[in-house]
Parts: sequence; structure tokens; C-alpha cells
Amino acid sequence: MTEKYRSGFAALVGRPNVGKSTLLNGLIGRKLAIMSDKPQTTRNRILGVLHREHSQIIFVDTPGIHKPRHRLGQYLNRVAEQTIPDVDMVLFVVDGTAPPGEGDRFVARQIESAGQPAILVVNKLDQIAPDGLHQVLDAYVTLGQWMDVIPVSAMHGTHLDSLVQAIDQRLPEGPPYYPEDMVTDQPEKFVMAELIREKVLHLTREEIPHSVAVEIEELQTRDNGVVYVRALIYVERESQRGILIGAHGSMIKEIGRLGRADIEALLGSKLFLELYVKVQEDWRNRERPLRELGYTLE
Repeated sequence: MTEKYRSGFAALVGRPNVGKSTLLNGLIGRKLAIMSDKPQTTRNRILGVLHREHSQIIFVDTPGIHKPRHRLGQYLNRVAEQTIPDVDMVLFVVDGTAPPGEGDRFVARQIESAGQPAILVVNKLDQIAPDGLHQVLDAYVTLGQWMDVIPVSAMHGTHLDSLVQAIDQRLPEGPPYYPEDMVTDQPEKFVMAELIREKVLHLTREEIPHSVAVEIEELQTRDNGVVYVRALIYVERESQRGILIGAHGSMIKEIGRLGRADIEALLGSKLFLELYVKVQEDWRNRERPLRELGYTLE
């Protein structure tokens, strides 16, 4: 008997900094979402498509749900909360190195109120002592009703195959949504901008990360085959602009060097990358710049 084809959407939902983006990249097998040890790294829904012999799983990475301090934070929460009712199942990702907090309980209530089937994914297994795992799992299991509970290490790929199998078994029957050569729905400009923003997050301190946005202003392939990219990095204060440029341009050069390497790997082409830093005061609280940067609040 031929196995029936299954396909569906699974949302990765949880607090900031629990490892959702790392998990998405591990499940797909390549970098789609930027990774950082700073919270609220993801700012958009990012689709990652996993193609299997008899199924297609479309993972939807969402921003971490948190208490917003500005209009951008409101947008991030709304993106995540509006995603939950629109998928076939939810992967509730939690940080197994810390006990459940009010943020975890809030997200669990959001999932429960949407009535969505959910799998509890306890991440950072590599940092949990073996004799303490049962205690961690017991603490998180009480937050809701779960189809399955799977401890994983997104960083090291531990038990990701078990997670995929658990999802696969519960997908509805149906044809694939996306062609076999497609792994994300995000345009190249978006992925490039995110890769540059990732370098800013890695190289700067707390006064920069949440104040930065990146826009690809120009993208073209020149006659010699080199891809030319002009990117604007937005910050909120002149002092932040000075930090990003660095002494004698040292910081912006390093951001460009690391960003260029990742984008060249993405495109498979040589790249000429120009970076500019622009001050857009209080952009996270102003509707017009938020809209211009793609953060719509409807």
C-alpha cells in the first residue's frame, strides 16, 4: 500500500531567546533565521520548508512573545499571536535550563485559547544535567495539554529527528504547498538584511541591538558577475551611529566583512557590499518608519 502524502504548517512559538531560530535552522539544515544570544532577534514570520519523501513540513518561526516597551514590540507580539490560529500545530519551545516563568505561562495560555494541537519542545538539552531532566520536563508539562513532549538540543541537533517524526505523524493528508527547490518564502533582500543585522548583534553591546534595522537599498548584478549590494543600517541616536562606524571605520568594516562572507555563501557569487549608517530617531515608536521598514501594525 502506497503511503499517503502529508503536508502542513507548524509554528515555533515561545518567549524570546529560547532558541527558536536555531531550531528552525537545524530542522531545515541551513541558515534561514539569524541567531543571537540577545532576545527579540526574530522580527518577522519566517517560513522554512522541509521536504521529505512522503511529506512536506512548513515551519513558521515567530518573534518571541514578550512584554512590549514600544510599537515595534507590539508588532512582534502581534505577528506571533496571529500565527498561532493559522497553522496545523504549534511547537511550544521553552528553555530547559530555567524553570517556567510567567512569560512561559502566558504563551501556553495563548496556545490553549487558540485550541491548537501542540508539541512541547524543551530546548537546550545539552545544558541540562541528566539527573535533572525529569524535573525540568515535569515542571513544563503542567503548563498545558501536549500531543508530545520532546527534549532537544537545537544547537547540537540532538533529537531533532524525533521531533520531525512526531510532527510528520500528525500532519493532515494533502499535496505539497511549495516546490521541491524552495526552502523559504523570504526574498533575497530580506535574508541579506537579516544576515547583516546578525553581525551587528554579535559585534555590538546592549546599547545597539534593539535599536538597529537594516534595509537593502540597492541590489544588482554587474556585467562582471559581481553582485552589488548597498545596505542602510538604521539606528536611533547619533551616539549609536558612532559605535557602529567605530574608530577609523573599524566596526563597520568588520560588519561588512562578516556579512559579505555569509551573503556570498547564500548567493554563490562574489559580492561588493557597501554599508551606510543612518540615524532615524525613535524609529521603533514611530508608525511611518516602522511601515517603511516593513513592520506593519494592522
